[in-house]
Formats: sequence, C-alpha cells, structure tokens
Amino acid sequence: MRTLCASTLIGEFFVIGFAGLVAMKDPDLSMGTVWTVSGIAMFLCVALCGAVTRPGGVAFGWALQIALIASGFVVPTMFFLGAVFAALWWASVHYGRKIDEAKARFAAQAEGAAPGAA
Repeated sequence: MRTLCASTLIGEFFVIGFAGLVAMKDPDLSMGTVWTVSGIAMFLCVALCGAVTRPGGVAFGWALQIALIASGFVVPTMFFLGAVFAALWWASVHYGRKIDEAKARFAAQAEGAAPGAA
C-alpha cells in the first residue's frame, strides 16, 4: 500500500506546485499567500509518503484529497484534478491493501512450505 499511496502523493506534489503557479496569476492573491499554502500542502504530501502506513495516515490522506478538491475555488481546474487524485487515492488504498494481504499470504505459504521441504 505504501508504494501506491506514495506514488499518488508525489503526483499530487507536482500538481499542487503547478496549481500554485496558476494561482499566482490571480490579482486578489498575494504571492506569499499562494506559496505558503502551496508549500505547506506540498510538504504534507511528502511527509505523508512516510506516514501513510501509520495509524491515521490514510485518514490524513483523505483530508488532503478534500483540501485538493476544495482548492478548486481558487483554481477551477483543481475541482477536476482533485477528483482524479481522490479516485487515485482510493485505488491506491484499496488495491494496496489487497496487495499487502496477498504478500502476507504468500509469505505465510512460503514459510509453511520451507520446513516441509527440508
């Protein structure tokens, strides 16, 4: 699960950075505000890569997805991109857990088969 979720988060890191560039063109927003918010969100993406398997990591990832969708109020394209990344996040968590379960099953089978083979 960690690999799939981290891949999604790194993709979000870049999308948030590009959305920051787009948001800078808004005359109502200061450059400092845009890069503070974007920088914090980008940092959270990277930090969550290492914390996704810890308790609350997936829930925090969902909160980040909601924030990414909500950023569409500033950069309208982010409504679409946020929804795409929310779907990717769901797939990463869902299929990542299935992969982890399969790995555990195969490891248990290999462990059980190894003593009998000797």
